[in-house]
Amino acid sequence: MSEQGARRGQEDDWWRQLYGEDGEDGGEGAGGGGAAGDAAGSGAAPAAGAPTGAGPADAGPAKPSDTLDERVASVLRTVGPPGWGDRPPPQPTPADAPDRAAPAAPAPPDKTPPRPEPAPAAPAGDAPPDETPPRLEPPEPGLPAPPDETPTPGLVPPGEPPARRVPSPPPPPSEPIPLKATGPGARPRDVARSAPPQAPAVTYIGDRPPTYEAEPAALPAADPAALDELVPDTALEGAQYGSLTLRAASQRGDSARYRGDVRRDALLTARFGAGRHALILVAVATGRPAVEGAHRAARDACGWIGGAVGRSYTQLAEDIRADRRGDLKAGLQRLTDRSYGKLRARALERGGPPEQYTAALRCLLLPADPDCRTRVFFGVGAGGLFRLRDGAWTDLEPVATDHGTPALIPAPSPDPTPATDAPARPGPGLPHGPGTAEYPARPEPFLFHAAFARPGDALLLCSAGLAEPLRQEPAFAAHLADRWSTPEPPGLVPFLATAQLRAKGHAKDRTAVAVWEA
Repeated sequence: MSEQGARRGQEDDWWRQLYGEDGEDGGEGAGGGGAAGDAAGSGAAPAAGAPTGAGPADAGPAKPSDTLDERVASVLRTVGPPGWGDRPPPQPTPADAPDRAAPAAPAPPDKTPPRPEPAPAAPAGDAPPDETPPRLEPPEPGLPAPPDETPTPGLVPPGEPPARRVPSPPPPPSEPIPLKATGPGARPRDVARSAPPQAPAVTYIGDRPPTYEAEPAALPAADPAALDELVPDTALEGAQYGSLTLRAASQRGDSARYRGDVRRDALLTARFGAGRHALILVAVATGRPAVEGAHRAARDACGWIGGAVGRSYTQLAEDIRADRRGDLKAGLQRLTDRSYGKLRARALERGGPPEQYTAALRCLLLPADPDCRTRVFFGVGAGGLFRLRDGAWTDLEPVATDHGTPALIPAPSPDPTPATDAPARPGPGLPHGPGTAEYPARPEPFLFHAAFARPGDALLLCSAGLAEPLRQEPAFAAHLADRWSTPEPPGLVPFLATAQLRAKGHAKDRTAVAVWEA
């Protein structure tokens, strides 16, 4: 007997013991018993030549719900894991019903028919396979019925490998994806037509470009013992408080970039206080040309005026909000004179002439209070103060308020007392206070201006390197006015690109500080 037949005999004995088919059930025990009873109880046809007894087993076919498959499914649902026995048994088709009642042939020799190979998966994009179960063909006479090859979830017959699951083909794409060419000439026509043509960037003003190249060529020489004194080629700053937007940029001129000189312009932006009581200081200083250490003098001038303003910012902010311009002018002039007195003291410490260790200084005070639109300018030396309103520039450079020495290199003042609104007081610990006969208080007259800003205005504070072409080149001024008259203030990079517009004959360091009013 084959292994399949042995397993079926063991299952029949177990079912007879479970349901009492050895005589406890009078109907089946009297009917046939033995192999014939087993065949009747399992729903299988009796073997050819086997005697058929009379009894209840001959009364008619067994009930459809009392088959071996139904009993196995019932036991599996009771004792097996979840999912066992839930698959309904295959129902024969009407064409196969008469063949099921045909007598079964005797058992064949011990040969297991080969398992049919699974059908290959349909290629992607074809119609999904038919989900209707295949038609069951009756077995040939003398051969047992082929086993059911539909895998039961979680159930694998002992001694047999698990059936291979045929993967279902992927669903066809909803819409084919067109291939697009890449490269310079593959841009869609509609995109190219919708984009407006870009105007070429303006890098200089005039009939021909300036003598020097636009980009830096040489780095300044460095001292290994004083690396903290190195100055970068370009400095950029920005902020926004209340109704004002601040942009600031400082860079080496074309001449310094070519020769490898250090940038002599210094830029300082600082905020003192917080909230509505904060005060913003922007200071721009330029050292003497062709003087060693000129960049240090400019940096010291910004640092000392910044410290003086920071220590008095509370009183200065209150005077600005109250529009006490007389007090502002006297106090700021006193702070400026003290800063220049420190510059002279530093020159004596270095062993150099005090008239060379100096710088032009120009400052802006901006209250952070959105209800206060007063902007205060003060300083000493060359530079520019402009206002851009309705696309036109206005030069706001104030007239000198005292009679200091206007020469670039100061000489001893005939009058030791400067004509100011408030007397200058020497700073503590200074060997020579401001206004002495040996060294004048400052190289040039003190400048002061307070202006009320309106929404849409732009206030520009700059060093001499930008003020000169703005005053002397109408095309230069028109280009800056066009770029900075936009509804929104420019970003840091666009602001720098506009501020470094070149003009032939103007190759100095330049620093620009612009304040837009919302």
